[in-house]
Amino acid sequence: MLYLKDVMYHPPATVDPILKATNLELGSQELGLVVGPSGSGKTTLLEILAGLAQQTKGRIFWRDQELTFLELQQLCGLVFQFPERHFCGSNILEELRLGHPEITTESIRNALAEVGLQDIPLNTSPHRLSGGQQRRLALAVQLIRQPNLLLLDEPTAGLDWSMRLQLAKLLSKLKQHWTLLIVSHDPDELLAIADRRWAINQGELAIVN
Repeated sequence: MLYLKDVMYHPPATVDPILKATNLELGSQELGLVVGPSGSGKTTLLEILAGLAQQTKGRIFWRDQELTFLELQQLCGLVFQFPERHFCGSNILEELRLGHPEITTESIRNALAEVGLQDIPLNTSPHRLSGGQQRRLALAVQLIRQPNLLLLDEPTAGLDWSMRLQLAKLLSKLKQHWTLLIVSHDPDELLAIADRRWAINQGELAIVN
């Protein structure tokens, strides 16, 4: 269970907080969806949860344990918007092993099976995959780390309607084993699979029924 208690982010260079006092609760193996326009604080929220930025105020808990930003880096896996732009490996195997040279072939094949890429040869270049396959590979890159919480920033951005539907179906399946928090400004395919929903605007988060 993830808890945010009055989490705020107000860097010195900004007049107003980017993220105002934010409270959020997300259960294990649930999919949470945060919807809001560009510049509303969605990505900042994910960066704080991923330990890439440190909140100015407030507390973050996983179950009963309060977490530091360093502990959040271990707990969470973040899939950035347009993650295919960040692929560095010359093939799928190399991409999955980056930062994890000790990872076993079995773990790699399990992660690929989890995202439906088990039939793609491991020597395939990530840049030769379709857009939907590239998003699946980006998910597998994070699943290799076995995160407690999987964070996704605009996962359907840039995909056509068919790939968006396929990705939504995959995310619905992933929540059988993982806890997911997704942010999006265009959530049409994601609303039906979300267990909890919030709207964010100008840094203020509100529950949506």
